[in-house]
Amino acid sequence: MSASQGFLDVVDLSGEDLREVIRLAELPVAALGRPLEGRGVALIFEKPSNRTRHSTEMAVVQLGGHPVYTRGDEIGFDVREPVEDVARILSGYHRVLTARVFDHTTLVRLRDAATVPVVNLLSDQSHPLQAVADVLAMRHDHGDLRDRTVAWVGDNNNVAHSLVQACVMLGAHMRLACPVGFAPTATQLEAWRACGPGTVVVTHDPTEAVQGAHAVHTDTWVSMGQEAEKQHRLAAFAGFSVTEELMGHAADEATFYHCLPAYRDVEVATSVIDGPRSRVIRQGHRRLDAARAILAFVLGVVP
Repeated sequence: MSASQGFLDVVDLSGEDLREVIRLAELPVAALGRPLEGRGVALIFEKPSNRTRHSTEMAVVQLGGHPVYTRGDEIGFDVREPVEDVARILSGYHRVLTARVFDHTTLVRLRDAATVPVVNLLSDQSHPLQAVADVLAMRHDHGDLRDRTVAWVGDNNNVAHSLVQACVMLGAHMRLACPVGFAPTATQLEAWRACGPGTVVVTHDPTEAVQGAHAVHTDTWVSMGQEAEKQHRLAAFAGFSVTEELMGHAADEATFYHCLPAYRDVEVATSVIDGPRSRVIRQGHRRLDAARAILAFVLGVVP
C-alpha cells in the first residue's frame, strides 16, 4: 500500500506494513514526534461512537494536530453534496480525512477523490483500527501471534472480517464459530487464506472453535443498523454465548476480548467479561495506540 492513499482495510497493508504499524504503536508517544503540528484531521461520523471518537481525537492531539469532529448529517453525503466534493474540499483543510460510515463504498469514493490519506474508522465491511488494537492487546499477553490460536464466536461481521485478516497476516491460526446463515462464504474464506501464512477454519460449533485457543473473541449479535433483525438474530445465535463453560475448553492461559459495547449475559456471560480472563478494558485502551500508529504510518513517520 502507498501510505499516501490511506487505510481502508487491513489488506491495504502488506505483512511488513502491518508489522511496522505494530512497531509504531508500541513506541512511546514522544518517539513519533509531532508530524501533525499546525495541521487538521477531519473526523466524519455517520455512526455515533465512544471509543472511536475519543481514541482518534486524542491520537491526533498526541501527534500535534487538531481534530475536527463532524456528524454525518452536517456533511450530508450525496444529500447536501456529493462524496467527491466533500473529499476535495476537506483535502484543502486537513492533512488526513477519517470517516466512520454505513457503506464502505463511501470510503472508497472519499479515497479516490481526496488528495490526502483517508482512514477507515468503521464501515459495514471492515473495522481495521479495531483489528490493530486487538492484535496489540493479544500481544501483551501472548507475544508474537505466529502459531497462536485465536477463536471468534458469533457473527461473521465487519470486526471479525478485519480480525481474521490481521491474524492470518501475522501467522496465527484463526477459528470462527458462526451459526448457519451467518458464516463466511467460500469466496471470503479463499481471500482470507491468501492474506498470509496463518490459517483459518470455520465451524458451527463454538466448542470446536475455542478448543485450546489462546484468545477468544466475540461481538454483539445485533449491530447498529440491524435493529429490525434483532429477534431473528437472537434466536439464530442461541448457544453461541461465551460462557465460563465454553472458556473452559480454551487454553489455561486463554484471554477474552470484546470490542464493546457488550450485552452481558447475551453474547457473553457477565462472569466472563468481568472476570480475570477478560482483557476488554486494555483492548479498548489499545484503540488509542492503534489510531496513533495508523496516522503516523499514513503520514510516513519513520522514527
